[in-house]
Amino acid sequence: MIVRWGIAELGPLLRELGCERPLLVTSARFADLELPVAERFTGVRRHSPVDTVAEAVTAARGADGLVGLGGGSAVDTAKAVSASTGLPLVAMPTTYAGAEWTPYFGIRDEARGVKGGGSGAQIVGAVYEPRLMLALPVDETVGTALNALAHAAEALYDGPLEDASVGARLVGAALPDVVADGRDLAARTTLLEGAVHAGRALGERGLFLGHALAQALGGRYGLPHGALNALSLPPALRFNEPAVPEAIAELGRALGTADPAARVEELGRLGGFGRLRDLGVPEEGLEAVASDVVARAGARANPRPVTARQAFDLLRSIW
Repeated sequence: MIVRWGIAELGPLLRELGCERPLLVTSARFADLELPVAERFTGVRRHSPVDTVAEAVTAARGADGLVGLGGGSAVDTAKAVSASTGLPLVAMPTTYAGAEWTPYFGIRDEARGVKGGGSGAQIVGAVYEPRLMLALPVDETVGTALNALAHAAEALYDGPLEDASVGARLVGAALPDVVADGRDLAARTTLLEGAVHAGRALGERGLFLGHALAQALGGRYGLPHGALNALSLPPALRFNEPAVPEAIAELGRALGTADPAARVEELGRLGGFGRLRDLGVPEEGLEAVASDVVARAGARANPRPVTARQAFDLLRSIW
């Protein structure tokens, strides 16, 4: 994948790719951002609902490329359009979610309360611009940064990986500084660099139990994926430690702690993330969510097998 830094690099990259009529896929937040695109779809919504993806596919008629600008939902929507149309995609992430590093995407059936997905996105490039993140709210900053940290942590389950360790180290070190001053460009850049390393690790290794918990909750309740990862990663780390102790130890070294799960909890509290109940998740829904968890690919691939009862206990521990 071609990687460029700086928003000014988007035009040259599109020309290099031969894209003369690119469609911008984004949300209302960036509807008026000056970019070298021919058309704009600005209806992106959280968790990439099925009907929103269908609207974006229709908008892509006549385009010869796609620019996915925004957080994970914008990039996932653009990836779904790319998979449907075969159009090449350049991602411009404005959070730390790392969705640009995998051809897989999540889409939500709002009527059924289920998050599914697919693959086949033709991602050809990513353009990173830390300045687009200077106004990112604290909760989105922390949530998406911990999503990146979850990518790094879970990548270590399959053995040492430099991108995973470097990503975890940079995210853990930079996030408190960004929370202290969201307009600190140097800290934002370091945090984004960490997310890029974590995204590469994600692309190489995949997702496991922590993400399965977050995805099941997000599919059922439509809550922010980053916040759910912030809450789901610590219990997943503790559950998996008996099966992958070296991976957890390496994560601890990257984060500078002997208790990486506790450190993730500390970082999560920087964004105000404490319990699932605070996000509006009902206690009586946990059993159904647990059933959704064990059906997900991340849970089935987890290094330690997990039952629905164990998934319920993990969910209950953070409720």
